[in-house]
Amino acid sequence: MKLGTESKKKLGIMAALMVVAAISVGRTVVTLGAKPAALAAAPATTRVTAQPSATRVVAAARDRRQIQVAEITSSLDPTLRLDLLKLGESTEYRGSGRNIFKPHEEPPPIPEPVAPAVAGPPAPPPPPPINLKFFGFANHVGERKKIFLAQGEDVFVAGEGEIVNRRYRVLRINPSSVEMEDLLTNHRQTIPLT
Repeated sequence: MKLGTESKKKLGIMAALMVVAAISVGRTVVTLGAKPAALAAAPATTRVTAQPSATRVVAAARDRRQIQVAEITSSLDPTLRLDLLKLGESTEYRGSGRNIFKPHEEPPPIPEPVAPAVAGPPAPPPPPPINLKFFGFANHVGERKKIFLAQGEDVFVAGEGEIVNRRYRVLRINPSSVEMEDLLTNHRQTIPLT
């Protein structure tokens, strides 16, 4: 078996490459030994900025609890942390009430118009007032009491139970008023003495 010692030129190149490899391995070992001490002396912010995912978590945190979780999770320790699992289970989602599966909110329902209540037929209009004026008495000895009534320029004299102007009946005569009834509408009205 040949080891490549036939060519002195190839053997020289190989020896030179072995020396360069040994020097580079030596430098790597020396620099790795110095890095842990430098990292321990560096401030904590340097470590956070070295990990962009931890920075995003800290920036997105809104309350103290989330910041604590972000600081705890920024370490590279691969052990299972039961305290963090309990912390995650105890958080409660408080949403805004918006449905994330619909792009727009639905408008509130429009209430149906309320139909007006039907109370039946309208009430009949009030009967027209009796437009007679009571302005005096006519008393003669031995006769019934009579009154004077006026409608416009017409003057009527009537006693109790008599009909005036073919429409109104005198029901009762009092000292200060007279009670009349409209025979067409059966409406009763008290007319004061004027």
